[in-house]
Amino acid sequence: MPTPASLPTGWIDGAAHKGAGPQHTVLNPATDDPVATLALADAGDVDIAVASARAAQHDWGTATPAERSEVLHRYAAVLRDHVDELAAEEVSHTGRSIRLATEFDLPGSIDNVDFFAGVARNLEGKASGEYSGDHTSSIRHEPAGVVGSISPWNYPLQMAIWKVIPALAAGCSIVLKPAEQTPLTTLSLARLATEAGLPDGVFNVLVGTGADVGSAISGHPGVDLVTFTGSTAVGRKVAEQAAKNGTRVQLELGGKAPFVVFDDADLDAAIHGAVAGSLINAGQDCTAATRAIVAPNLYDDFVAGVAEVMASVKVGDPTDLATDMGSLSSHAHRDKVAGMVDRAVAAGARLVTGGVRPDGPGCFYPPTLLADVAEDAEIYRDEVFGPVLAVSKFTDDDDAIRRANDTVYGLAASAWTRDLYRAQRAGREIKAGCVWINDHIPIISEMPHGGVKASGFGNDMSTYSLDEYLTIKHVMSDITAVAQKPWHRTVFSG
Repeated sequence: MPTPASLPTGWIDGAAHKGAGPQHTVLNPATDDPVATLALADAGDVDIAVASARAAQHDWGTATPAERSEVLHRYAAVLRDHVDELAAEEVSHTGRSIRLATEFDLPGSIDNVDFFAGVARNLEGKASGEYSGDHTSSIRHEPAGVVGSISPWNYPLQMAIWKVIPALAAGCSIVLKPAEQTPLTTLSLARLATEAGLPDGVFNVLVGTGADVGSAISGHPGVDLVTFTGSTAVGRKVAEQAAKNGTRVQLELGGKAPFVVFDDADLDAAIHGAVAGSLINAGQDCTAATRAIVAPNLYDDFVAGVAEVMASVKVGDPTDLATDMGSLSSHAHRDKVAGMVDRAVAAGARLVTGGVRPDGPGCFYPPTLLADVAEDAEIYRDEVFGPVLAVSKFTDDDDAIRRANDTVYGLAASAWTRDLYRAQRAGREIKAGCVWINDHIPIISEMPHGGVKASGFGNDMSTYSLDEYLTIKHVMSDITAVAQKPWHRTVFSG
């Protein structure tokens, strides 16, 4: 068994920080081997990190857009120089396939840094003008201040980038808590930011539990904005904690994405799209395709086709380039996924493929297809967060749209059709932050990622995400030089 590396508790004020909390071991979920050990942070460490971020924020926030842009461009270059290191770390503590890390996580994340390096120089506001006739009004966009961010375990590197980079572009400073199960790449991101020339204290990281560090960040009076990605239940607790100080909140929460296959869809495209969309990151993706809602005339062929493609997916060693899908994040999470599948079968769903936990080490679970799933079934309504696709049949277009929207979530969805009007209707009527047409999963830096309903509010990525990290100030200047203004008569007549 390899000797685990010793990690710092965090990165504060441009240097490694060691806390005094209990020891924690990071495990490789594909092998069950220890990867690293570290002392977890506590609320006292949060005070130190917030103080560091507050001390650094003024100078960073008043730097010119060109200066912030230059640092972010350098940061992207440094990350490119460390792609192999970051990919190996990401695989070691998540169990995801090396192909996903090198062909999706790293390229997309670095592109995000490049994108916001450009956006940092393009913070525009409403045009100045004399809207009242005797004043000039102008709009200032100013940094929100100190941002407390909490990122999830499923995409630790990518989600950290989504939280940190737009905040930096806007002139904010950061205190970021990664999930304690997957802290390696986040600690590396902070270290490499310092190497790229980001001023000390602007990007701080603390590794700790949600109960200790997450709550301390959410409820800290020195934090001006809290951003969180994770489950809906925890997101609501974060919002409650932040509300005690009147702190702004941005939440990206759970999902239960519908995958609607209309009767004129390209069946082959829909089959391959369903497998890719449901199995990405072993299904541990809040935008993953989880509910296939299929037209009656295509239903049997769709189920058979998805089962055939799923059976060809190679599950195994995530460091092997030939592996398609790695492990789940932990044994506890695999037990949760397996339990939901078992209960679905017991309740009458038809297990078409998968559904059996393999023997041996690691937290592996096979691609699993359930057909004939009832609308009121747990697995149809609740987030599984595993490589499981539940399939049901709709009657007509109205029923398809109704079923797609029959969920508390609203993060992502897709519709498969060759009919322009059906596609437009789906894009218009399905309630989700993103609706893909004839595809499922692609994301790009230029477009926003966020949800509605129980999937949260606000956006990551794109210029829209900058709204989360900026405040809007109206500056109104008198242009008349008249001592007694006409409106004064509403207060006194002298």
